[in-house]
Amino acid sequence: MENSNAQKIIKALQAEVISNGIVAKTIVPELKKLREFALLEEKPVLVKALRLAYEHIDQNEDFLVNIPSDEPIEDNVEISTDSSTSESFTYFMSLMLDLDNKHNVADLKEYNQQFQQF
Repeated sequence: MENSNAQKIIKALQAEVISNGIVAKTIVPELKKLREFALLEEKPVLVKALRLAYEHIDQNEDFLVNIPSDEPIEDNVEISTDSSTSESFTYFMSLMLDLDNKHNVADLKEYNQQFQQF
């Protein structure tokens, strides 16, 4: 995201989660604010990712999706990673800082798929 206020929110959320873990009542309102910035910047993948993320956290009181794998995903193969929910959330947020990177956008799309399959 290019907006400096959005970047501040992203960095504050990362610090919050590292310090206190996933606290839905703190994180969800901030993700909703970020979604408004994404709408203004016309980033549809990010808009969707943020909506799915805050709905997921609101419903589960945690961030239960894994960091996307660098390996190509094969059908019917269960992929498990040992990343903590805080690590996955922090990585998810870091993707938003550079949306010009095609790998970041691809990982956001992977997060979107995981949210929808959850």
